[in-house]
Amino acid sequence: MTTMTKTLFALMGLLFAPLAFAAGIDMEAPAEKVTNWSAISMFIIFVGATLYITYWAAKRTKSAKDFYAAGGGITGLQNGLAIAGDYMSAASFLGITGMVYLKGYDGLIFAIGFLVGWPIILFLMSERLRNLGKYTFADVAAYRFQQKPIRVLAAFGGIAVVILYLIAQMVGAGKLIELLFGLDFNYAVVLVGVLIIAYVSFGGMLATTWVQIIKAVLLLSGSTFIALAVMYQMGFSFETLFKTAVENRGGDMNILYSGGFVSDPINAISLGIALMFGTAGLPHILMRFFTVPDAKEARKSVFYATGFIGYFYILAFIIGFGAIALVVASEYMDGAKLIGGNNMAAIHLSHVIGGDFFLGFISAVAFATILAVVSGLTLAGASALSHDIYANVINPNATEQQETKIAKIATLVIGGLAILFGIGFKDQNIAFVVALAFTIAASANFPVLIMSMFWSKMTTRGAVIGGWLGLISAVVMVILGPVVWTQILGMGDAIVPYKFPALFTVVIAFVGIWFFSITDKSARAKEDIDGFEAQFIRSQTGIGAEGAANH
Repeated sequence: MTTMTKTLFALMGLLFAPLAFAAGIDMEAPAEKVTNWSAISMFIIFVGATLYITYWAAKRTKSAKDFYAAGGGITGLQNGLAIAGDYMSAASFLGITGMVYLKGYDGLIFAIGFLVGWPIILFLMSERLRNLGKYTFADVAAYRFQQKPIRVLAAFGGIAVVILYLIAQMVGAGKLIELLFGLDFNYAVVLVGVLIIAYVSFGGMLATTWVQIIKAVLLLSGSTFIALAVMYQMGFSFETLFKTAVENRGGDMNILYSGGFVSDPINAISLGIALMFGTAGLPHILMRFFTVPDAKEARKSVFYATGFIGYFYILAFIIGFGAIALVVASEYMDGAKLIGGNNMAAIHLSHVIGGDFFLGFISAVAFATILAVVSGLTLAGASALSHDIYANVINPNATEQQETKIAKIATLVIGGLAILFGIGFKDQNIAFVVALAFTIAASANFPVLIMSMFWSKMTTRGAVIGGWLGLISAVVMVILGPVVWTQILGMGDAIVPYKFPALFTVVIAFVGIWFFSITDKSARAKEDIDGFEAQFIRSQTGIGAEGAANH
């Protein structure tokens, strides 16, 4: 393992050689894209540090538990920071600040929706997840049910969410490197893909966790400095901030009002449902509850994460309005040039506030954000394929070595797909693409997971049919909706008129689970219902049978 890791680092050095070359030549970039050596230096320092973490973690990753769950040795505070790091993604730092820059107050709807899903996990799910699960959320969903159909459903739902979420992160990474180095967007996406494959394949969950922790600390520190600098220039007066922002938008008061972005009630309710319930169905977030030693630490994890994330979204709102107030008025980039590239509003604001050096720091932090989140997503997708599909469906007698080998192969496949989709979706706002991922998580993963924990009369048939109805309806309605059908595919008017169909797809999933469970009179249904008491005892105490997954 050590020799392979050293070889990998040498390959990484060769991979970064074109970056240094590009920094010294004119890539026919516009005049405003002058190479920032501070940004390049910090970028390389961070990547080097994360590769060292991967090298360190690789030597300590010897079993499947180490690979999937960091050996279960992460503390509540560490895991809370890592969860916050997972959640404070490119969609948050770049996407939400960009949405606030573009839409004003309306852009905050994503931040509110992302945050309010946390009480569901904190009060309803965290302890039960830790006590019932092993490596993935499918362990929990399939605890008392027939294994194969539930795990196949959970794997497909998880992978669909992972791919969409990966698209957002890869787009952010590509645009960021393109801005910093003047490199072609496609090459930048390939670079990120190679790095995340290295992190996951060699370091597993331990490397991913510590990259997340470091990135979370850097992101919170950098965002705090930006927000304080903005408020300092505004005399620590929100009134002055909003007044300056309105003036720099030509007196447009609409940026201070809500209702312009999501105006009709169906889309508004659907978006809220997607963001709230989708949080509790994100596979890369749910995996983190298996990295702590017990349920008490799992609950602490969510408590800490909620505080960090809530604080960050307050900063994101200030940064977004600060970009309206300061970036447009600066000589660095006028409003016409920034619009359309609004995902980079926070990056441009950092240059206005702190010059080249601070731009370099924030750019490196933004890139760290993307790398860390993409690593977590890739690990979640690989785990679904190796643990849920291979080890529990295809080859139930697989050894830990075989399972880990499949996980690493799956990492290569998912990394390749992330590169392809990142290139194909490069013109979409990354916060918006994530909202689509949340729709699928809320429709396919959350209903099966929550009802398996709390409804004693749920059966395998109800879970499978209801879950597939939620997944298929969510995917179909997203594809036929205004975002994919009209904006991405260019097929004309959308067949489904709603941007966010979660109001319909989540209801379809819950009703499907309920109906096909109560009408199930099979012997398997009786076994599923009888198993609820044992599941409940274990979910509360962590003591009892390991469940069907571990029989």
